[in-house]
Amino acid sequence: MKKIPHTFTIVFSLILFAALLTWIIPGGEFVRESISVANADGSTTTRQVVQGDSFHYVDRQPQTWQVFSSLFSGFCDKADIIIFILMVGGAFWILNNSHAIDIGVMAFLRRVQRLNKVRFFKKLGVENLIISLIMVLFSLFGAVFGMSEETIAFVVIFVPLAISMGYDSIVGVCMCYMAAHIGFAGAMLNPFTIGIAQGIAGLPLFSGLEYRLVCWLLLTAIGIAFVLLYANRIKRHPEKSPVYRIDSYWRERTQQQSAEAVVYHTPRVAWIVYFLLGAVLTFTAFRFPTTTIAIGSGSSDICLMPILAVLFWLTGFVALRKSVHFFILDLLVFTVCYLVVGVLGYEWYVMEISALFFAMGILSGVADGQSADDIAKLFLAGCKDILSAALVVGLASGIIFILSDGKVIDTILYALTRSLARAGEVTSMGVMYAFQTLLNVVMPSGSAKAALTMPIMTQFADLTSMSRQAVVLAFQFGDGFTNMITPTSGVLIGCLGIARIPYATWLKWVWKFILFLIVVGFLLILPTLFIPLPGF
Repeated sequence: MKKIPHTFTIVFSLILFAALLTWIIPGGEFVRESISVANADGSTTTRQVVQGDSFHYVDRQPQTWQVFSSLFSGFCDKADIIIFILMVGGAFWILNNSHAIDIGVMAFLRRVQRLNKVRFFKKLGVENLIISLIMVLFSLFGAVFGMSEETIAFVVIFVPLAISMGYDSIVGVCMCYMAAHIGFAGAMLNPFTIGIAQGIAGLPLFSGLEYRLVCWLLLTAIGIAFVLLYANRIKRHPEKSPVYRIDSYWRERTQQQSAEAVVYHTPRVAWIVYFLLGAVLTFTAFRFPTTTIAIGSGSSDICLMPILAVLFWLTGFVALRKSVHFFILDLLVFTVCYLVVGVLGYEWYVMEISALFFAMGILSGVADGQSADDIAKLFLAGCKDILSAALVVGLASGIIFILSDGKVIDTILYALTRSLARAGEVTSMGVMYAFQTLLNVVMPSGSAKAALTMPIMTQFADLTSMSRQAVVLAFQFGDGFTNMITPTSGVLIGCLGIARIPYATWLKWVWKFILFLIVVGFLLILPTLFIPLPGF
């Protein structure tokens, strides 16, 4: 059997290939200008966009020793994601030491087995229902507020769950990461792609919602069907999983922890944590009695902080009456709840989310009766365990620096626009969509890609019978699907690293499905050219 190269080897080879391109492709640049773009909440943001007719060739800047300095630049550029992975890994190591997740998974599976005794659920398949509901939830998160980096924190939860249910780590990654990015691609209200692209294109924010909803439903259904077919095949024949040997780590860990005798207890310090945290959440509820949740172009004020505080007082008390393990699970659930509220209502990003999980880890350790030194050692052990996944994120980011410093991205874009001018309407849209798809492999940032391409693409649309909305949809699909295979995506590399899935193994498994999604995406774009659609 041919040995699969290490992820570090693959990524560094891509850096060398990117450097080679800077010797072949002529250097070129567009002139950038600052424009004000309207946000969903009515505010404006200044962004740098390119002027459509400003391309000019510049001196070639081939990259040589920069293949090494690009690694440093990549680590600096992705420092927030790297630190996020380390903090989440350390926090979950503390939490896992209490065996709370394992106990929760076992309790969950026992309930599932009881449901299998009911004829309706047995025929439907409880595991199928669980996978479907989780994927719908995460797809909705991706479609509404652009969940991406946040999925890294959930991999460590859903991979053990998938293993315990008789599947593999790939199913666990698909339940959260793939689902969120399918929703990201077929989004209705994603502010990071649709919001920015429509703002630059001069379109009403989140217009064309009706057709995008249809696209999201179809893409999500396709994703769920694909994962369920694979999951059922793996459950029947586990040895056919491409990560069967790799998953021995998760299987041994699950078996070891389930075999250990669990002593259900509630230390006195857990009650102290409960009352102190409850007081903090109560203060927060008075400090923020209402939270403005902006979805699409509308918003609503909801008393989320008071609701969460009351629920914590109730559920925390019940959990502590059973065992500290269930109280720690309660902390995890409320961490996720506050994450969603923070992202939707307070524009939280990786810094705030990292702090949230870090606090969860410390409180879990204290509630479990661990000393300060023990918590520190556990946190460092978690960081050490996840270090390779964090480092490869910075390594992959070096590819982007080579291409941008080599002045080749603008040249490629200019060549594309010239070729589009000589093509027909369907061909032009197809080439435009293909370019956005390929560009996403080397530039996974949707906002940066929108600022680079949308000013030119919208001008081209004005010269043809294509609508600007159709161009935005092509950008949206092109930006979304290849996120699940591009080695320059820190989120993908981070999720795979936590799940211990080699990048080459993931790529070999998923590429046919991604190609199918790309074809479906093109077919969904075609109606915008020939059928009058709301907002198009």
